[in-house]
Amino acid sequence: MKIQTNRFLILAVIISLVAISHAINAQSDRKLKPVIDGDWWSVGDNPDLGELTGDRQQPVDFGVWQAEDGTWQLWSCIRGTKDPGKTRLFHGWEGQQITDSIWVPKGVKMRADPTVGETSGGLQAPHVIREGDIWIMFYGDWSSICMATSKDGKIFKRVIQDNMERVTAMFSDGAGQNTRDAMVIKIGDTYYNYYTSGAGLWGEQAHKTDGAVYCRTSKDLVHWSDRIVVSRAGSITGRGWGAHECPHVVHVEGYYYLFRTQAYGKNNITTVYRSKDPLDFGIDTDEGYFVNRLPVAAPELILYKGQWFIAALNPDLDGIRMAKLRWAVE
Repeated sequence: MKIQTNRFLILAVIISLVAISHAINAQSDRKLKPVIDGDWWSVGDNPDLGELTGDRQQPVDFGVWQAEDGTWQLWSCIRGTKDPGKTRLFHGWEGQQITDSIWVPKGVKMRADPTVGETSGGLQAPHVIREGDIWIMFYGDWSSICMATSKDGKIFKRVIQDNMERVTAMFSDGAGQNTRDAMVIKIGDTYYNYYTSGAGLWGEQAHKTDGAVYCRTSKDLVHWSDRIVVSRAGSITGRGWGAHECPHVVHVEGYYYLFRTQAYGKNNITTVYRSKDPLDFGIDTDEGYFVNRLPVAAPELILYKGQWFIAALNPDLDGIRMAKLRWAVE
């Protein structure tokens, strides 16, 4: 009788383990979609830049991260300033809590430095990750993707490449291609650097030029692979230069989700794609990849204490806003 009872117990345990395994597998294969969950709140406005303030300046591509002291940092590229050249520079704000409204302006944080190869006024799209005790900022200088580092998440120092040129540029797709909008995630021991580039036209002519989202990989942040096309065109977005802006990738329950912006301003729109392969979100097709579209531009997602947040540009391009985000089952 005791042996038979033990057999029943073992069988029950096996059945339970199989059920748990099926439940885990089912959950890991859930297909989700991002949903804006509640009202927006403002975190940054159109700042006073003193003598560099432009009549038509606009806060555009930005990065959000938490510094060593727990404060939240927001740096945005401000375009249309009186900075010489391409008119772009970085301005910063600081918030005590991620849910605070109207973060405190912290002034101009960085301007392009032509002495290290950067295009005058050409700073674009700061993005920051933390690696141990070091904060790493990736940014564009109009022609290349560059890097800066910080020990506290507030004060950043440019990384000068150890080569004959002694410049900040890590890689570029070539002169006139406006290599920009870098966003980096780490998968295992490899960094995936997503970005866009391409010489093209804006407005009504944008559809006449080709664009794509690219990725380069590295294990040491020094040596980068050749570029790989990871997303291009699709039946909804088209293949124009302006259809592949501000790529942003997150990993949720076994899938990678790519957010790709097509329009800024009052008709702002970003398309979301899903894939189990971080290097393939659909090339010349969105069938099997398309998830949904969100009325936002240049979004950045932040996971903090189990809650997802989404930051995006204001529709009037006069600041940056934030909202909670949830993942709904399709």
